[in-house]
Amino acid sequence: MAIYHLHVKVIGRKAGSSAVASAAYRSASRMRDERLGRVQDFSKKRGVVHSEVLLPDGAPEVWSDRERLWNDVEAFEVRKDAQLAREVEFAIPREMTQAQGIELARDFVQAEFVDHGMIADLNVHWDIGEDGMPKPHAHVMLTMREVDGDGFGQKVRDWNRTQMLERWRERWAEHVNERLAELDIDARIDHRSLEAQGIGLEPQTQIGAAAQRIETRSVGEGIKTAADRAEMHREIARNNGDRVIADPSIALDAITHHQSTFTRRDMAMFAHRHSDGIDQFNAVMGAMRGSPDLVELGKDGRGEDRFTTRDMIEAEQRLHRAAQMMAEKERHEVSDRDREAALARAEQRGLVLSGEQAEALAHVTDGRDLGIVVGYAGTGKSAMLGVAREAWEAAGYEVRGVALSGIAAENLEGGSGIASRTIASMEHGWKNGRDMLTSRDVLVIDEAGMVGTRQLERVLSHAAEAGAKVVLVGDPQQLQSIEAGAAFRSIHDRHGGVEIHEVRRQREDWQRDATRDLATGRTGDAISAYDRHDLVHEAQTRELARGDLIDRWDRDRQAAPDSSRIILTHTNAEVRELNEAARDRMREAGDLGEDMRVTVERGERSFAAGDRVMFLPDGTSSINRSPCPSNQRSDETDFHFPFDPPLGRHFKTAPRA
Repeated sequence: MAIYHLHVKVIGRKAGSSAVASAAYRSASRMRDERLGRVQDFSKKRGVVHSEVLLPDGAPEVWSDRERLWNDVEAFEVRKDAQLAREVEFAIPREMTQAQGIELARDFVQAEFVDHGMIADLNVHWDIGEDGMPKPHAHVMLTMREVDGDGFGQKVRDWNRTQMLERWRERWAEHVNERLAELDIDARIDHRSLEAQGIGLEPQTQIGAAAQRIETRSVGEGIKTAADRAEMHREIARNNGDRVIADPSIALDAITHHQSTFTRRDMAMFAHRHSDGIDQFNAVMGAMRGSPDLVELGKDGRGEDRFTTRDMIEAEQRLHRAAQMMAEKERHEVSDRDREAALARAEQRGLVLSGEQAEALAHVTDGRDLGIVVGYAGTGKSAMLGVAREAWEAAGYEVRGVALSGIAAENLEGGSGIASRTIASMEHGWKNGRDMLTSRDVLVIDEAGMVGTRQLERVLSHAAEAGAKVVLVGDPQQLQSIEAGAAFRSIHDRHGGVEIHEVRRQREDWQRDATRDLATGRTGDAISAYDRHDLVHEAQTRELARGDLIDRWDRDRQAAPDSSRIILTHTNAEVRELNEAARDRMREAGDLGEDMRVTVERGERSFAAGDRVMFLPDGTSSINRSPCPSNQRSDETDFHFPFDPPLGRHFKTAPRA
């Protein structure tokens, strides 16, 4: 079962630590520590499956060499009690493959650390525990000073703020849960404390035996500290084991907080963590197996016995009662006049709904208290919901939007104009008597396939009691198997809905097919389709690819200044280089004014009349300079790949706004 673990600590000389030794150990490599004049050799260490240094914009490329990076850190920090690095350690769900776990860790590190100006030394470990099960986790060593092409600058105090740690903890949980849902894995993690989750167990200290040994070798009292921590860990485990033996529902409730069904192995893993010794382990297992709350479901597709709890079944029953009640009532009808007026206003803006979109609009505005819309990304769900919002508001309803993550809520609001927030934020308001639903409310839940059974039950039950309307919107890739207990899938199977299959962001049939291929993981087929239409261009080197890309961008920009275009590349360093190259072309053409230096969160930046400024809505107040709109549609995109094709990182550019 997936567990939540994210721990942050500082590596410093005050504790006798060396940044070089720490990096060598975590990467299982051999490195020379220039300050101490010794070689740190951990190349025989096993379990390290991925090791990489990720650099932010402007950092010297030489620091992609781990040995050079941490020796330079040691040389720059002269104080005897200097803080050398910050380490973030987090557990990767063992339900993932190694490739999936590495990608998950890498994406998180890039978004939360590197994009904010830190150099990140990422090492993914895939150790095997005493129980024979994998214990995948990542160690990330982070620099603590701002960097630029000339080296290190000032320490960034904001990175030490408690709010930053809280953000990392929450974002890791969101990041993992989004990926688990995408992979159709029935598991979730929660960054909140056990108390906040309503679980009656004491949180345990985290002890990494091998890592603890290396950290204690260089400090005299460290061995005693490690022994004290280990004893505290065992004492908490014993206490938790006693609690479970006395009330096994505590354990079953804790397990189903993260997954709706589970196996004997999941119970054994939980018992192993919350017990001390074989006798107590057996007693905990016996208490769980003998609990009247345990419900056996039979064998799953892998031949393993699968279980759930009476509480989970009751939650699903309440969910379906609420959904059934709402599906049977029609209290939110929109008149044909209001619907046609909203359609007419959309057409005046240049938005003409397809047949599928029009059918979806009719479905969600037909008066029933429950609406369900299923469609791939790019099919125009948000555009349709924007028209529906206007029709609902004209009929006198208040329209609200929610989603599991803040990013999804922002996307819903940006695409439809529906004021949106996270479900957690909405529920927090309800607990404090604020923002309660009424019969005049329409609540749109985006990415509904990612919402857990308990949470969706609470929302639908409150909506049903208040007489509000709920519209569930999801992607078919997020329709998990019924065996996994996916609430959205279950409701959709019982009550039906409307599906949108036609991709709207592209105009040509073959482009729509390619987009569907990308959405369903058939990337090779999608690239092949673009290649057949002479829209894939190769280059012998990365430098030639960049030059060809900017040449094509500039020709297209001047030939069709009102059209949109997008460039995708791998790293932030490449984003910056391509952005500067694009700005140079715009300046040569007289489309940019003189540069003005402005100090922003990540340091000094140059802006000019003609630039487009993007303010990121994630609470970091970051500013990116780019000559492009942030949500342009790209109907005819050239893919430029050198022989080592870049992946994923977005750089967007278009004519001057």
